[in-house]
Parts: sequence; C-alpha cells; structure tokens
Amino acid sequence: MKKGMIKVSVLYPNGDGGKFDMDYYLNSHVPLVTKTLGSALIEATYDKGLAGGAPNSPAPFVAIANLFFNSMEEFGGAFSSAAPILMGDIPNFTNIEPVIQINEVLT
Repeated sequence: MKKGMIKVSVLYPNGDGGKFDMDYYLNSHVPLVTKTLGSALIEATYDKGLAGGAPNSPAPFVAIANLFFNSMEEFGGAFSSAAPILMGDIPNFTNIEPVIQINEVLT
C-alpha cells in the first residue's frame, strides 16, 4: 500500500444471533468482489476474527475485508456499478449488517 491510497474496510460485527458462512464468503463472495470491482481494486485482504483484546474474549468482528484503491474516484466508479451485485449477495452468507469505513492510507 502507498500513502494516499483509499482503504475500504467492511466489518461484520460479532453478536448474538449472527450467522456467517465463511466457506461461501471465501469461495463465492470474495471472487465476486474481485470480478465486479475489476482493475480498480488494487489489493484486498480478508480476515477471520479469532479473539478480542481481553483474555478469553470473543472477537468484536466475525470477519473484516480491506479493499485498496488508488483514489476515491476509482473506488466510487467501481463501487457504483458493483454495489447492487455485492450487497445482493450478502444474504447468501450472513445475516449480519456490515459496517463500512473508508480510510486514507497515511503510511
């Protein structure tokens, strides 16, 4: 990652009643993300929550995706057409409403 890039974090909060199919997420949704965002997506990481900061505490998030773009314009252009497809796929692997945060990479 380079300074000035845009990082879009998609966080799936852990909580009572939440269901998350990690197999579907990794094998179907992640390839869909790559396909629909196309060349605007520079890099991506996908994480599975294991634990919280306190001993024996649950992870605050079931999963986190970090998607990297060169600029807000490139992200906006790619996401505007991809959003209906990606958001429509979410019920196939989870009932958790994702939290999305857009960041600028500083270092």
